[in-house]
Amino acid sequence: VHVKTGETKPLYHTKNQTQYGPGAGAATFSPEAGRVLFLRGIRNADKDRPYDLTRRTGIAIDISYPGQEIFLDARNIVPPFTSGALRGGTHAHSWSGDGKWISCTYNDYVLQQLSKTDSSIKDLRTVAVMAPLSQVKVPEYGSENNDGEMFSVVVAKVTAFPRPGSDDVDRAFDETWIGTKGYEKKSGAWQQRAIAFQGNVKDVNGKTKTEIFVVDIPDDITKPAPGEVLEGTPRTMPSPPAGTSQRRITYSKQGVHGPRHWLRSTSDGKLIAFLARDDKGIVQIFCASPNGGETKQLTFNDFPVQSTFNFSPDDMLIAYIADNSIFINELKTNKATRITKKFSDAEAPVNGVVWSHDGKSLAYNRYIPHNGKMFLQIFLLTEK
Repeated sequence: VHVKTGETKPLYHTKNQTQYGPGAGAATFSPEAGRVLFLRGIRNADKDRPYDLTRRTGIAIDISYPGQEIFLDARNIVPPFTSGALRGGTHAHSWSGDGKWISCTYNDYVLQQLSKTDSSIKDLRTVAVMAPLSQVKVPEYGSENNDGEMFSVVVAKVTAFPRPGSDDVDRAFDETWIGTKGYEKKSGAWQQRAIAFQGNVKDVNGKTKTEIFVVDIPDDITKPAPGEVLEGTPRTMPSPPAGTSQRRITYSKQGVHGPRHWLRSTSDGKLIAFLARDDKGIVQIFCASPNGGETKQLTFNDFPVQSTFNFSPDDMLIAYIADNSIFINELKTNKATRITKKFSDAEAPVNGVVWSHDGKSLAYNRYIPHNGKMFLQIFLLTEK
């Protein structure tokens, strides 16, 4: 949709669409090129093989060539598995700041099927990345397998049976790239590519709690770590490549709380933002350094944050939904400003608030009634 004229242009239609899939959604523009990335179900989706967490993939469309799909992550679910290909479903794709790499959540089809008959195997969610290192070719297997334009690997290490009180993670999800060009480590060295993700751990009492983790990623993700198998085995998840380094950066009492949200980083890579409860039990935005240390509270409202959030391109503001309104907060002063009226529950803003690249506009969604039904629409707030 053209934000100034309202003109809409179709870019892609799924083929052979039924109630079982394949479906398409979660579209996002590249920050650098005229390319749209979205998830789509596996091509042969039907009643016996419906759309599922392990049956979806990343597709791109160049806006100059509508309808010409580009498979980004290769998929091979039949052994021998393929280095650089995944074996399940990718979702919630996110471009790196330079528009070259892509992160996503990942669920493994091979282990999902095995977990149905083997209680020692768990269907775990983790985080993967795709890099423009080489095209990946896989063996044909009907419409289940597909080649990919990018080299894909899992980068977050998860374990089926985490130890209570440890940093073991059994679910890694809802991540963000750190900084437009990475972040500065404690040593002063620059880490060019890194991801922060939410990770579920077990506290000392065995209760699940969500904390924030960081994984540093090397430029070369094509080599397996010693003793590991990059593409996975029939009984093990694909392994993070050599050179990845995963660590926990928050050790909070209650962990992450609030509506589902993706972490967000300032463009300079100094802060990672997330939702948690304050001392009054109200969901607020907090932040932490990728190097760890004390967390800092960013919002101090008397009502909870209701959505995901985003930093302005200049790192001066953060936008979010609260009290059925759009708010912006100044990071230096913590001053909160309501920039829309308070809407009714039925017509309140939903999902998130997104900045334009020049920082002069904000886009958000609301449901609008029409002929007795509610339809999700896009709204734009523009700087005067």
